[in-house]
Amino acid sequence: MLISSSGVSGADTDEVSVSVMEGDSVTLNTGVKTNQQDRIRWYYNGICIAQINRDLSKICTDVQCNEGTERFRDRLKLDYQTGSLTITNTTDTDSGEYLLRITSGSSDTENTFSVSVHGVSAAEQDEVKRKSVMEGESVTLVLGLRRKPSDVMTWYFNDIHIAEMTGDQSKICTDVQCKERFRDRLKLDHQTGSLIITNTRNTDSGEYKLQINNSRFSIIKSFSVSVTGDLAKGDLGKGKQYKMETGHCAMIILRRMMFQKKRPFTLAVHRRVLLMISPIWRLRLHCKKLKNILS
Repeated sequence: MLISSSGVSGADTDEVSVSVMEGDSVTLNTGVKTNQQDRIRWYYNGICIAQINRDLSKICTDVQCNEGTERFRDRLKLDYQTGSLTITNTTDTDSGEYLLRITSGSSDTENTFSVSVHGVSAAEQDEVKRKSVMEGESVTLVLGLRRKPSDVMTWYFNDIHIAEMTGDQSKICTDVQCKERFRDRLKLDHQTGSLIITNTRNTDSGEYKLQINNSRFSIIKSFSVSVTGDLAKGDLGKGKQYKMETGHCAMIILRRMMFQKKRPFTLAVHRRVLLMISPIWRLRLHCKKLKNILS
């Protein structure tokens, strides 16, 4: 995810640039609280897509948004108290200029948000958002950005608040439930805000969300973490020993493959192929059969 912001302020105008990765959610903040005298309208590339008029609110129909192309179908939300606009599950077609116009009495205030959504392939997006590790390994939820001092970064695990960075200050697991689950196993990268989970357990599997807030916009990024345990032994303490045993066994199997098939592949290539196509349970079965053959 990339995040950038810049502002140009005047008496009645303000301009902010926001850059996010496809799939993230972004909220464009008005910075005000509405009252019955205010009228708030949002425009996308000159087309009115949402508005609050006194106590009534309206979000564009597909036809209103972009002549029936269903650009924003069910992906726009309005905060009724502030008029802030949220775009969920962003796509690269959401890039463009968003204009906020607030009418209060006889005066108008306009703010411009330039939103850039960086599209990625489905495979790349899946690789970024879905992390799969073996129990006992470490996993880093990488943001791909340098955080700004004004950003407030808050991490959640299954909606439980687990970490936060504000300015130069950071807090990890301030409540009892979080401390018990992640005891001394969470770390924050103070330059980027990335979250590191060490010595993972299968109970760490779940949804992780990062919310980045500043005065003009907020971004939510989601990660799905899957921790695979040693189901046969069910013993985290023996994880490293088990990995060494299966790794040694895999090398023996690969040597036999090379000898029997006489393929002109290097041992390293065979090892990568076997580990990619063979789940742990299958590798263990191979090892068991091999031990029976060699015994």
